[in-house]
Formats: sequence, structure tokens, C-alpha cells
Amino acid sequence: MSALPALRPIGSADLPFRQAPHNIEAEQALLGAVLVNNEAFYRVSDFLEPPHFFDPLHQKIYDIGSQLIRSGKLATPVTLKTFLDPTLDIGGMTVAQYLARLAAEATTVINAEDYGRSIYDLAIRRNLIQIGEGMVNVAYDAPVDMPPRVQIEEAERNLFAIAETGRYDGGFQRFTDAVTRAIDMAGQAYQRDGKLSGISTGLRDLDKTLGGMQPSDLVILAGRPAMGKTALATNIAFNIAKAYKFDLEPDGTNKTVNGGIVGFFSLEMSSDQLATRIVAEQAQISSYKIRRGDIQEEEFYRLTEAAREIQQIPFYIDDTGGISIAQLTARARRLKRQRGLDFMVVDYLQLLSGSSKNNQNRVQELTEITTGLKALAKELNVPILALSQLSRQVESRDDKRPQLSDLRESGSIEQDADAVMFVFREEYYLQSREPKPGTEEHIKWRDEMARVHGKAEVIIGKQRHGPTGTVTLQFEANVTRFSDLAEDERLPERFE
Repeated sequence: MSALPALRPIGSADLPFRQAPHNIEAEQALLGAVLVNNEAFYRVSDFLEPPHFFDPLHQKIYDIGSQLIRSGKLATPVTLKTFLDPTLDIGGMTVAQYLARLAAEATTVINAEDYGRSIYDLAIRRNLIQIGEGMVNVAYDAPVDMPPRVQIEEAERNLFAIAETGRYDGGFQRFTDAVTRAIDMAGQAYQRDGKLSGISTGLRDLDKTLGGMQPSDLVILAGRPAMGKTALATNIAFNIAKAYKFDLEPDGTNKTVNGGIVGFFSLEMSSDQLATRIVAEQAQISSYKIRRGDIQEEEFYRLTEAAREIQQIPFYIDDTGGISIAQLTARARRLKRQRGLDFMVVDYLQLLSGSSKNNQNRVQELTEITTGLKALAKELNVPILALSQLSRQVESRDDKRPQLSDLRESGSIEQDADAVMFVFREEYYLQSREPKPGTEEHIKWRDEMARVHGKAEVIIGKQRHGPTGTVTLQFEANVTRFSDLAEDERLPERFE
């Protein structure tokens, strides 16, 4: 087929610079196929957009054609020509003649998808060139208030926006493929600690209810201040990293078989504070004693042993405050690509910001954040544990146990989450209501304190994969450690 004329800069062959990558013939062949048989459009419509075409006229033809086809009308040279400028000269041809020539020398419908992918890939290359040129220009003439870090994050955001827009690797898949993956998941669960389909949290009773942390799930962990949200998230993350085991694949990569590589976004606490907590919890020494240096020689030995063990585990912390959901997404992808990632923690939701520069309200912003986290969990195929604050209305009730309605800006959190858990410690509220010593009320209060001392409830308010309910855990406040509760039937036999 002879190449059709197209809009080109005059004397472009004599210009000293390189032209952006494009393929006019592929664009013409695809448009011709669409004009001859509109079925060709549906082979490329899920990933190919008008801006992906290099020639402005081809962009307009594809745009008008797609509008006609989606509205149930025919897109042919006859129906399209009424929407284009009749005075336009295309290499000596009118618009009507050019459309007729496209249709006359069209490719087959079978080849339409291959041509569409070629056009799409060339468009991506042009976008990459544009981003690269933009980076160079901004780096040369950066404003005073724009540090290099901001430019790097902007470039990453633009790159990942390209990667996520119009991918042609989605769509329907055979159900048998999904069944095969389900059987593989069951086989992997059999090999894991606790025979779980997800990653074990290291807490027996919590695993029994959740089935572990499931890949691609967004799990919300909420609670009022001082309930131990960060402590529980840190304990789970450490347990997962400590249990990490892998098999070496034939291609040299590591395949996780137990536990996992952990990424922890600590937006509230610094990495030093978080490390102190973890070391204190593992060494069974109060963190306030570590900060004051009030430790004995034997405790210091335990401390160094715990630190040495922690240094061996795949636990990565990012303590940058005030980052946006777009920046968090970019950094999580980078960690997955460079080091691997099996489990991620975000502490906490309300400290993230939306990526939009507009003055949107907080509910809209949080909707963007939770939707982005759920999409990231699916994309990376890892469970994400995101911490959230609760509204003050909990404090006004007699029963302080949290409910789904207590989540701040709760609509999007409750909707996007696969599971919602609340941490509740009755001991915290009871100890502040101590009656006058020596009274009958004080005796009752002491009995109540003995009943709830060292216990914490994890209330599962929502779960897509299993039941809701309450799991009781042991909580050691001095070392901020959650562990399994020793139930009476599991204790050694006692002799009176």
C-alpha cells in the first residue's frame, strides 16, 4: 500500500533536529480500518485515546469517530466529513478525498490492535521525551522556592501517571486462570505459618479471625489516642519482617514463602522514635528508661542483642511528614521495584494530603487518599494497613467502644476498606475514674481494674472475607507490646 500524504512541517528533512518518534502510516492504517469496520474501534478503545496520535488531523478523526461509535452511530467517511473543515488541504486533497483514501487502503480488523499498540507506545515515548525536556528546563531555571526534591517528586508523579494511563494489559481474563491462581494460593497457605491464606500477623487469635493479612487488601486500624494503634501496627509489621523467608527463583529473584518485606510510612513519629519502640518491645525494656539512659548492664546487653537481631530483618521506614498520596504511591512503587515489598503500613491517614492543588474539602481529599491506597494495594498486590483517628464522639458515650460511624470523615474509609479494626483498652478509661480509697465503690473499681488489666480488645467492625467480632489481646503498656492472651485452658495445671 502506498503511503498517504499527511500534515508535515515544510522542509522537515532539512531540519538539524530529530523529530519525535511517530508512525504516520500506522495511524492511517488504523483509522482506515475503523472507517471500514467500526468493530475495529472496540479492539483499541480501552487503551487508545485521541492524544496518542501524532498528527493533529488524525487526533480529530479518531475523536469524532469514537464519539459517533459510542453514541450508536456509524463512523464512515461520509458521516465524518461533516464534522471536519472542508477547506483543509491535505497534500493536495480535500478532507472528503483523504477520508475516502484512508478507507480504500485500510488494514484488516485483525491487525487493528497491533497498530493501536504501536501508536500507543510511540505516544508514550513522546511523553517521556517531553518529561525529560521539562526536567532539564526546570533544573536550569528552577524557582527559588522549588528545591530539587520537589522536582524529583514531580517527575516521578508524571512518569507514573504515564505508566498508569491507558495501559493495554487489562481487560477480561479466562476464569480458568483465576481458578489456577486460587489453587496456587491454597498451596502457598499450606506452607505458611498457621496455614493462612494471607501473611501471619504473629498474633494467633487475630490470624484466626482475619485469615492473615490478605494481598491487595486495604485494612484500616482505628482508635482514639493512647489506645495503642501505632504499637499494634508496629508489632504486626515487625512480626511479619521477622518471619521473612524466601526461595530463590530460576531467574535470580527472591520469592517470599513466609512473612514478608515491610515498608512503614511513619508520618507522625520519626524513624528514631519508632526504632526505640521496637527495640524496647523486643528487649522487654521500657522505652522511657532507654530515653533516660536508666538501664542496668544486663538490660543494655539485651538491648544490643535485640538491636543486632532487628538489623537483619527487611523492615524499611519512611518518616517524611506531610507527603501526598501521589508521593507515597511513588515511593511504595520504588521500594517494591528496588527491594521488594510484601506488607505496608501507613501511620496515619489523616496526616496524608491529596495530590490536587485545588481547595477541595477534607472529605473529598480523604476520599482521594483511601481510593488511592486501595488502588495501590491492588496494583502492588500487597496488604496495606492504614491507621486512622476516631472522632471525639466516642468520649461522649458511656460505652467507649468504637463503631464504624466514629471514623473521621468515615464515608470513604468505610467504603474503600476491606477490613476495619478498632483498638480499645477499657483499662485506660477505668483508671481515670478511681473513686475515693476505702469506699465500697473503690473495692468494686479495683475488681474491675483487675479484670481488664493488661487486656486490649481488637474490634473487627467490617471484614469482606470473614466474620466480624472482638479479639482480646494481652497489652504490656510499659513496653508497648501486644501479644496473644494466655487463656485459662492453655495455662499449665495449677495445684492448690
